[in-house]
Amino acid sequence: MPAADGGVRRAAVLSGPPRPGAGGCAVRFREDNSRELARARAAVAAWREQNPGGTSEDLVAAIGCQFHPDYGVVLRALLFAADRHQARVITGATGSAGPGGGSS
Repeated sequence: MPAADGGVRRAAVLSGPPRPGAGGCAVRFREDNSRELARARAAVAAWREQNPGGTSEDLVAAIGCQFHPDYGVVLRALLFAADRHQARVITGATGSAGPGGGSS
């Protein structure tokens, strides 16, 4: 990699060449806002209600087209969080026993 000359260069990607037509654009933090996140959270909750046994892949296939193409990871994370919350409600668990967390 050549030495930096004060300009901006693309980050090296270890997973291979960029997708055709991607143009190097991804969801940037400043483009992601609380309104879009709330919309995604509501869409995931509604989808889960209709598809209690659905997988994250099913979720992205069903509602992913309503969001930025790179938003799939966010939708999967929201589904995980919603399922974790529902599991805690069902089991009565209130704290986290994982790394960095303790029961309260």
